[in-house]
Amino acid sequence: MASTTNPADARVVVIGAGIAGLAAAVLLAARGLDVTVLERAPAPGGKMREVPVGDARIDGGPTVFTMRWVFEELFAEAGASLDEHVGLRPVSVLARHAWGERERLDLFADIGASADAIGRFAGAAEARGYREFCERARKIYRTLEEPFIRAARPTPLSLAAGAGLRGLSDMWGVSPFATLWKELGKHFRDARLRQLFGRYATYCGSSPFQAPATLMLVAHVEQAGVWLVDGGMHRLALALAGLAEAKGARFRYGAGVREIEAQDGRVSGVVLRSGERIGAEAVIANADLEALAGGLLGAAAQGAVERPAAERSLSAMTWCLEARASGFPLARHTVFFSRDYEAEFRDIFGRGRLPSAPTVYVCAQDRNDAGAGPDGPERLLVLTNAPALGDRRAFTAEETASCERNSFDLLRRCGLQVERRPEATVLTTPLGFERLFPATGGALYGRALHGWASSFGRPGAATRLPGLYLAGGSVHPGPGVPMAAMSGRLAAAQLLGHLDSTARSRRTAMPGGMSTR
Repeated sequence: MASTTNPADARVVVIGAGIAGLAAAVLLAARGLDVTVLERAPAPGGKMREVPVGDARIDGGPTVFTMRWVFEELFAEAGASLDEHVGLRPVSVLARHAWGERERLDLFADIGASADAIGRFAGAAEARGYREFCERARKIYRTLEEPFIRAARPTPLSLAAGAGLRGLSDMWGVSPFATLWKELGKHFRDARLRQLFGRYATYCGSSPFQAPATLMLVAHVEQAGVWLVDGGMHRLALALAGLAEAKGARFRYGAGVREIEAQDGRVSGVVLRSGERIGAEAVIANADLEALAGGLLGAAAQGAVERPAAERSLSAMTWCLEARASGFPLARHTVFFSRDYEAEFRDIFGRGRLPSAPTVYVCAQDRNDAGAGPDGPERLLVLTNAPALGDRRAFTAEETASCERNSFDLLRRCGLQVERRPEATVLTTPLGFERLFPATGGALYGRALHGWASSFGRPGAATRLPGLYLAGGSVHPGPGVPMAAMSGRLAAAQLLGHLDSTARSRRTAMPGGMSTR
């Protein structure tokens, strides 16, 4: 960088204390850089937020911890241990699934246990199909981890070139041009099982009828381990923020950024909404790509990125509540499926309306791995998928009431009674998510992964503006807690690489024997 002779002297501003910004801040502070994290919310976490409901605090965002190795590596790179900062308990029951009062199926971390459960639920042929599906998911994950998940900015050509002749067959085996729904049909004849495993597309905010078959790898991710975080998922964000502070990073909450500034063709700092200016040699923007492309962070940042062409991912209607739940044996994670899965996504992506027959996810946050819960009110997150239209219109009171009625009616048809109290319920709509994360319309996963090329449509960390880097679920490698953390690691690595490269170039003698130092 033009004004930096020692990488350790560089001032870095991280905009946003979501999981990606926290990961980047930890690594950069651990390297001795001068790091300031600016977060407009009053606490870290971004979408990994806690929602106060009366005296309780409920995880209102991600609820599942997977890919533990991402965080073990992150903490280790900072000279720390994940286990010393975060309490984790492995689970044996991944989720419970219901289609009615007598149609229930549990999936387990153990493939054999899941296969046995599927055999009892749908027959021996479906159990065999499940084992074949798991093996295929494992191969897809193995094929893509190094050249895609860990890579800075993969392309179809880079994947093919990196695979070599021997690996090309493996690359073809991930079925890049097929949809997830179509490929699931090769493993499962039972429509309920296709529906269950098609749900993996929604983990990326997408429709299983349009998302690529590569998302089958999620099955392997879950079988590799799912953990409960002691104190809730928000504790992970607090632990990362604490580690970054211990390494020297400064956090400023309630500090919204108005503009990313540039001078002489490169980043020079940021301006807060208060008018305060903070100089910096580099900025990592842990914000949705839409916010930059839409000009919310100024003209310099807007010109540094391209507006994504793909349609927005899913938003949600979420109810955080304290309530008595009875009649149905809730697990920690339970999914209640609609009878017409295709209609749900046709409503959301095709018609831009709340689904008339939603699938409903319930996270019972006081339940343990065995499903045991309190004898009384418990903390519940109830979630229904919704279109990301929060910046275009608010759903009417009638639309919202209809969605709520349809969602909780499904729970009742499956045997679950939820005794709710209005004063102990907090509803967040796509408009609410738009207010929390401006320019997204409430989309929770960036752009939808629809079509074979969509996985390559997310930008990498580097931008057209030197010194500006991107991190978060809207950039590579994609949404979800571990992927967002990986994007923060990739952004920090690229920033450090550019700093080191610039420092070396400044120490190199120029023509004529003149040294720059």
